[in-house]
Amino acid sequence: MNELFSTLSDGTPVHRWTLERAGVRVRVLSYGGILQSVEVPDRDGRTADVVLGFAGLDGYLSHPEPYLGALVGRYANRIAGSRFALDGRTYTVTPNEGANSLHGGERGFDKRVWEVTPVEHGVRLSRTSPDGEEGFPGRLEVSATYTLDAAGALRIAYEAVTDAPTVFNPTNHTYWNLGGAGSGDAAGHELRLAASRYTPVGADLIPKGDPADVTGTRFDFRRAREAGPGYDHNFVLDKGVTRAAEEVAELHDPASGRVLTVATTEPGLQLYTAGQLSAGPFTPGAGIALETQHFPDSPNRPDFPSTALRPGEVFRSETVYGFSVR
Repeated sequence: MNELFSTLSDGTPVHRWTLERAGVRVRVLSYGGILQSVEVPDRDGRTADVVLGFAGLDGYLSHPEPYLGALVGRYANRIAGSRFALDGRTYTVTPNEGANSLHGGERGFDKRVWEVTPVEHGVRLSRTSPDGEEGFPGRLEVSATYTLDAAGALRIAYEAVTDAPTVFNPTNHTYWNLGGAGSGDAAGHELRLAASRYTPVGADLIPKGDPADVTGTRFDFRRAREAGPGYDHNFVLDKGVTRAAEEVAELHDPASGRVLTVATTEPGLQLYTAGQLSAGPFTPGAGIALETQHFPDSPNRPDFPSTALRPGEVFRSETVYGFSVR
């Protein structure tokens, strides 16, 4: 179902699409590609919205920095010093977190209105990011397709092509609270990650040194345990980059019984337990973000999996969110 959701100050309409299948209801906005809501049942069959979002567009316009539910890009996470070198040229992108660039700069994908077309069991969001947008080189044709499969799993498939060498690293920035949005702190959720290493960071959250072993540290989620506060870190997924999405994470709320699984083709997952969250009714710890992506600052780290995209290549990435109870 497609409906007019709101209108921007310049008159641009913002639409909302509702997807329903197998007892799961998802709402997606054309503004920012925002995943506004995901309604799923608990172990007793009671349905609740399990992502943090606002009822109206004004909430997102007034609180843009948490990136609630948004598509982020061109480059998810951070680029140190807001610059990188590619094929012998140095590029400067927009700084928006001190000296660094975060989630694509001052006006990234999360603040753009996307063209939306229906597909079977979903919608395809697309836009052209012009050469030089936020300092990134190349004219980028990009799409993100949201679909619900027969089991009610939400699949986000990204594709992009460019006419000049560039870097590209999209993700979705949904905050999950399996007890229901606004139900309180999500710190009691139990998390499991298929990651034996993580990337240590400095005070600016830029990776420092080599990936480190999680053994004996608070970063070891190879067996499920409470997520707790204090995380804004990239985890190096054991599987690496894969052609097909493989399960890498499970989030469980013991109180409601709801379970979220995450499968992806990406090599990394940023765990953010929302310690700095302040957006309307949502306070620190109200949700947990599980951002599938390449690693932070990869354009400046040749030892990390590459985020370079060149003419003639097609970028493809997929992440699948599955829902169940126990």
